[in-house]
Amino acid sequence: MSGQDVTRNSPQCRNCACEYNRLEEARFWSRIMQEHALFIKLGLPADQQELREEAQVLIDVFMELRRRLQRVSRLEGQLLEDLIRAVRAIIEFKAKILRDLIQCRAEPGSNYPLLLDHIRREAVRFINFLQRPVPQDPLSMLLEQEVFWLRIMKEHIEFIIHLLDPSERELINQAEELRRTFSRLLETARDLESMAETRPRTFNTVVRFTQDVISNTRALRDFKGAAFELAKLCELLGIVSSPLLLDHVRREADKFLNELNVLLPELRRCSSTLGQQDEIIHDEQMDEFFPIN
Repeated sequence: MSGQDVTRNSPQCRNCACEYNRLEEARFWSRIMQEHALFIKLGLPADQQELREEAQVLIDVFMELRRRLQRVSRLEGQLLEDLIRAVRAIIEFKAKILRDLIQCRAEPGSNYPLLLDHIRREAVRFINFLQRPVPQDPLSMLLEQEVFWLRIMKEHIEFIIHLLDPSERELINQAEELRRTFSRLLETARDLESMAETRPRTFNTVVRFTQDVISNTRALRDFKGAAFELAKLCELLGIVSSPLLLDHVRREADKFLNELNVLLPELRRCSSTLGQQDEIIHDEQMDEFFPIN
């Protein structure tokens, strides 16, 4: 799988307001949903045939939707309705399996409850994009993305740790250090998002923080990519259901980086514009007190 699969034209920003390109988001997330259904199927016990068949139906549905999405230039009409219906179906499928596991009504197989909740949250986010695409200012959108994605990245690391064989000590140690880093970053992102509720005109700390997030996410992306290559070559010990799972989480890291690389320059540009406006206002106020003769 190549990095070319990552959405390149979303989010889109103009006049200090950013929003997601629904078509590009749909192309990216539909593949993610298809693979979620596959991973659930691979993790289900062999005797849960009905659930396995339901997962396969969802795989087929999203595969066909992906074909349709590649043939259009706008996401609207029947295609949008069909996509929303499919996402609702996979949300309920994930929730149903999670409910059964929480209530000890089914054997878990290799589907961790947190994994099911993780992919359910991603599907809920996707359907929100489809139903309510709301423009936001770059600061709000950037911090929202960081809080969401840093949690996703942290959980990816935790899943990888639990899927590696105990003998993979070096990889586990690397993953543990990454987990600690992303736990700290997530806590900070939540703090900054809360502070930003005061609607500051500029927030330079977020720029510095985001640069740190980009650096660490690149390191995590490379770690995932290396693990994927090892799995492809049968050089990785563990219970990873398919090398595709590691490529899947690598692509999500690339998606996060793509969003940061769009939003960070926009935040800088808009902050600079606001700063210039503040200087003009300040100069005009000074002129009122100290008029030039």
